[in-house]
Amino acid sequence: MSPLRLLLADDHTLVRAGMRALLSELPDVEVVAETGDGREALRLISEQKPDIALVDISMPGLNGLEVAARVTKDQPATRVLIVSMHSDDEYVRRAMLAGAAGYLLKNAHRSELEMALRAVARGDCWLSPAVSKQVIAAMNHGSSLAGTPLEVLTPRQREVLQLIAEGLSTKEIAQRLQLGVKTVETHRTELMERLRIHGVAGLVRYAIRVGLVHPES
Repeated sequence: MSPLRLLLADDHTLVRAGMRALLSELPDVEVVAETGDGREALRLISEQKPDIALVDISMPGLNGLEVAARVTKDQPATRVLIVSMHSDDEYVRRAMLAGAAGYLLKNAHRSELEMALRAVARGDCWLSPAVSKQVIAAMNHGSSLAGTPLEVLTPRQREVLQLIAEGLSTKEIAQRLQLGVKTVETHRTELMERLRIHGVAGLVRYAIRVGLVHPES
């Protein structure tokens, strides 16, 4: 049987090293690539075509939720397992909306990591038990999988918003996304209009509040 081919995407080198060490103990598992950058993750997934991509949410350039959405659309043979420290149901909800095949907490034991990988590999969905209980409880209280303000934005607008929040200038964003400066300015204006926010500082605060970036990013 061919080994399960994995990609690791997490911007913390020590976390990747720890994950790689755990995975090395599992039978029939092979890490074919790793990165700490969301855009690089997309490139490597396209190039290496792993069976499963283990992706953190908080990454520079392109966060894990956007990576999951693009992989689901453009590389459907690769399934995305979000591996995150965030246990609140909002992150899980957004991961499922993005097309992730599972959501694993970073404090999971090795046995749970293996169960998650096997479940996702055979086409099932996996949620860490603690997360699963929270999601069910939230749905029982009337929550659903749709409707936060972030969903009113297009993927490109979310991408621009993340880069603004990471402190890039308009020119730097244009270079990063290979867009014209005027186009980036238009996206920024539309962001403010859609979110009813005035000023870049307000956009940064909003991006932090909804978890698109984190203060340490």
